[in-house]
Amino acid sequence: MLHQTKGITLKITNYSESSVVAQIYTEAFGLQSYLINGARKPKAKISTNMLQPFHLLELVVYNKENNNLQRIKEAQHSPVLKHVPLDIVKSSIALFLNEILYKVLRHQATDKHLFEFLENAIMWLDESEVGLANYHLIFLLKLTHYLGFKPSFNDQPYFDLIEGRFVSILPPHVYTLQEPYTSILRELANSSFSNCNKTRLKREDRSYLLQKLVDYYRLHTENFGELNSLYVLEEIFD
Repeated sequence: MLHQTKGITLKITNYSESSVVAQIYTEAFGLQSYLINGARKPKAKISTNMLQPFHLLELVVYNKENNNLQRIKEAQHSPVLKHVPLDIVKSSIALFLNEILYKVLRHQATDKHLFEFLENAIMWLDESEVGLANYHLIFLLKLTHYLGFKPSFNDQPYFDLIEGRFVSILPPHVYTLQEPYTSILRELANSSFSNCNKTRLKREDRSYLLQKLVDYYRLHTENFGELNSLYVLEEIFD
């Protein structure tokens, strides 16, 4: 049976000499694996160029329950990203966040509100003309709401990454955030993408907060593993 759905490409893997398997997070079915025959051929109807990670798609798909590999009948960009592929800062942010999404969305059921958040965040990144130094931090904080481990904010001075809440006594482990970073975390959590530059951070502070947020994701996501794109992102904002 054919279904129309939106999707976000997360990863493509070569399947044969001319075919690929695309991991696409869809609005209607969550994360799906699609076998696309002939995608690597020069005149492919659905080419690998169309399946670049972090790009938004409008899809017509076949969906058979319990199948590990599904099929795509039609695909087109919706909308076409004009700046993310060409802007080194935006493309580096997209590469990093795409790797995060691939790790966390493996464990998520279908969630149209989550998809809407991702769609809007990607389009905002593509269209934005303001500075983006804090965009990825705000993205990660907002994403936790949909993943089920949003921090429990209050006025306590320490943030326990394991418990996901602010506490009054310093926890007896290294997965802890202290002042001034707890105040910065609160400020970023209350920020929107449109004012993501409002919080002024030194490079070292931004890098430290990013590493702590990655630790937080790792603690709350099964088999999270390492991030290959983290170093690239830190170099961009050096």
